[in-house]
Amino acid sequence: MHPSDLGLPLEASVRRELFFSRVQQGSCLLFDGGVSTLLYQRGVFINRSFDEVNLDGGDLVSEIHREYAAAGAQVVTTNTWGANACKLAAYGLEGKVHDINFAGARLARAAVGTEAWVAGSVGPLGVRIEPWGPTSFDEAKALFSKQVRALLEGGADLIVLEGFADLGEIQQALKATKELEPEFGSIPIVAQMATNDEGQSLFGTEPEWFARKLDEWGATFVGVNGGNGPAPALELLKRLKAATSKPLILQPNAGLPRQVDGRLIYMASPEYMGEFARQAILQGVRALGGCSGTTPAHTRAMAGAVRQGKALASGGQAIPVSVSAEVKAARVPAEEKSIWARKIARGEFAVCMELLPPKGLDIEKLIARSIACREAGIDAINIPDGPRASARMSALAAACIIERDAKIETILHYACRDRNLLGIQSDLIGAAGLGLRNILCVTGDPPKMGPYPNATAVFDIDAIGLVNMLSRLNDGQDLGGSSTGRPTRFSVGVGANPVAPDIEREKSRYAWKVEAGAEWAITQPVFDADSLFRFLDFSSKFNVPVVAGIWPLTSLRNAEFMANEVPGVYVPVAVLERMRSCKTAEAQRAEGLAIARELVSAIKSSVAGLQLSAPLGNVDFALELLK
Repeated sequence: MHPSDLGLPLEASVRRELFFSRVQQGSCLLFDGGVSTLLYQRGVFINRSFDEVNLDGGDLVSEIHREYAAAGAQVVTTNTWGANACKLAAYGLEGKVHDINFAGARLARAAVGTEAWVAGSVGPLGVRIEPWGPTSFDEAKALFSKQVRALLEGGADLIVLEGFADLGEIQQALKATKELEPEFGSIPIVAQMATNDEGQSLFGTEPEWFARKLDEWGATFVGVNGGNGPAPALELLKRLKAATSKPLILQPNAGLPRQVDGRLIYMASPEYMGEFARQAILQGVRALGGCSGTTPAHTRAMAGAVRQGKALASGGQAIPVSVSAEVKAARVPAEEKSIWARKIARGEFAVCMELLPPKGLDIEKLIARSIACREAGIDAINIPDGPRASARMSALAAACIIERDAKIETILHYACRDRNLLGIQSDLIGAAGLGLRNILCVTGDPPKMGPYPNATAVFDIDAIGLVNMLSRLNDGQDLGGSSTGRPTRFSVGVGANPVAPDIEREKSRYAWKVEAGAEWAITQPVFDADSLFRFLDFSSKFNVPVVAGIWPLTSLRNAEFMANEVPGVYVPVAVLERMRSCKTAEAQRAEGLAIARELVSAIKSSVAGLQLSAPLGNVDFALELLK
């Protein structure tokens, strides 16, 4: 059926009823292709917002919609995929969310009139949401709600959620749309995940699981879009059909892009997309379209397949699929995870020593210092990960070498600064395979603090998201909810700063870390017992043991460095004055040690243990505290 044959009424509620009716009839619907692809081809370059063109280039957008409708698209998609506040903020347009989405829907409605349905396009926010980032589920839902409302007010007949990698994020978009139904009536929702060639979402979620959940959450159509072309999408069909009885939609990219004369060209021809459409219809797909790289020419070829083909009823019901995310593996009890974890869990006083990895290949000194710590009764060696954004030997590698050669357990700091989500998961699974058991989750210092200020910082997630990831691994699940075969046995620690400049924010983040699964905490170096006690009063309600960081000052210069150049550390004026009163290097060392001993004496009964720091690697000086 050509879109001009639809004869849709002007009332949005009636158009939606007709859409639902078409879905129930079982015939195949044809969606359009990539709007941004044509905008790019016609001179709108990637250094500006494609969505903003709705406001100052409406004629161009309308022309594209008309071309897709003329090519046979029965559903045209608004030019609003990135029109949420987070993505628009990159262009200073966060205040125009309503205007851009409303205009996008109005342009599409006016361009196709009664010849096609208008689908409001909604894409990911472009930020990490919980548990991987600081944006909460409620905040994400509110952002989606604002966009969806504007699209519906502008005349969209249905909502298309497309290109999502995170199942939790698309859930919030679905919820936001569903919550608007009391105001707008039943809303058709097309929910599509972006997948790799193996069919997993880009966060690693298996297709059986995301299809089942999208079905459960109320999507009208379930499917995938984007990817590396039609072939992987067709390969995925059997798995999707086994997991859901909802009608399926496929909107693949036109193959992989290649750069030709400075432009990105997608290599799948219209004829190839037409054959893909024919095969998809024969296999029971109920909606088709294109994504990046597809044009009206591709849509026209696919329309021919829709006219010629006839969807075959697959018969039967969805086959039950065993998905590992449904059942968590039995966690390893805390006492069985490591020596450090056992002491913490039993309430025994635990002591670790912080030692920096070398800047080069000379690991012998670190091993010798670690052996000295073991012989002195230290429980574990704490290995910072690129402290102050420095380039040192991998903390993970250093920890493995220490455990192998010094025969003492380690606590691996793991910073989120330098790795994306996939790299983090790979590192953690590798750490588990190498036998590392204790992880201290830190966000990481920004590169501008270190010797390479122009280095790129990733920060896909922060320390809270990292705790969530470790908790999932301890449940036997990876990033996408798939089984890891057996659960990891990480003892999960977090940092805490009793003297943070914004102490309310620090308390809030600490509470989130505990909720995510933190089992113990280590503070920044403490020089003020009263500040620590105030933090302990707050943290006591969480029942998470707190280990106090202790840094014995070696000199006045060391004290001034700690006070002025180390983020998150507060050295009271009284401590600085005590160090200044000592006129010789020997006297300053003795005073620094005395200050640390007084502090340990004051706080020891209130904390679960101590993290001692060895200034400049001087282990013997730090070990004096144990005497």
